[in-house]
Amino acid sequence: MVKTVLYAEKLYDNDKVEREVFGSDVRVVWRNVANLSQLEERDCAEIDRTAAAARKVMVCNVPDYGTTEVADHALALALSLRRGIALHLEAQRRPQPAPWSYVRDPLLRRNGVQTFGIVGLGRIGTAAALRAKAFQFRVVAYDPYMPNGTELGVGVERVRSLEALMEQTNTLSIHAPLTPETRGMISRAMLERMPKGGVVVNTARGPIVDVDALAELLKRGHLAGVGLDVLPVEPPVEPIPELLRAYRAREPWCEGRLIITPHSAFFTPEAWDDTRLKAAETMRAALVGPRPQNVITPEMF
Repeated sequence: MVKTVLYAEKLYDNDKVEREVFGSDVRVVWRNVANLSQLEERDCAEIDRTAAAARKVMVCNVPDYGTTEVADHALALALSLRRGIALHLEAQRRPQPAPWSYVRDPLLRRNGVQTFGIVGLGRIGTAAALRAKAFQFRVVAYDPYMPNGTELGVGVERVRSLEALMEQTNTLSIHAPLTPETRGMISRAMLERMPKGGVVVNTARGPIVDVDALAELLKRGHLAGVGLDVLPVEPPVEPIPELLRAYRAREPWCEGRLIITPHSAFFTPEAWDDTRLKAAETMRAALVGPRPQNVITPEMF
């Protein structure tokens, strides 16, 4: 029986990749709607709605399409802040530029005297940890679901509580999934446990961190810098968080100390192609099994 895969968004110019992956035993239907409720009845009738009603909807996860990009982005945010690059950028492009000199600021610290704390040592967290080690940070990780000894293979230290991580972390990078357990996990109370002059980077999911607390602690100087690729609501809608409002208004207390990117950490042209190919391969494997691979047998020699 020919199975149907329905794409609700038309993200690509053609369907060449998908048709090559799925082959003739899978029918691909393309639509372009803002949300699933806008799909027409005739489209939905071609997928197994009875099975869906019985909660047998197939859910596929493609976890590895942007691992290197997100890890790179996290380190780029951290280093742009910790080396004062963002601070100098804003200072030198003012109508009256700052003096042509270095600055003494809590943001600027030698990497080797800092602890780089990582929340979540999965694929991206591990990639970020290896990059932070290469930049001479001392790296400490917290992940209650990480098998014992994982940290030894990566060459980082491990703590058993989030509190213990926050209390020794100068630069924090978040790489946890958004779950009921992690929602709001990086709270005001947790952020206040960080040593004064800390930097917080989030390239995971916005609701994990209390952004209002970030704004307050950055404004009063407990935090020296914040780098965000994600926000609690995306795209932002009114009322937008104070942190984003101040950033757009270029208020002095956050200028050069706050970097916000629009959930773009995953993106490179290569990662975009990976997303497309791997998504199709994952769905095909779930529906009809993986594509046959070339097999070498002794008879070939």
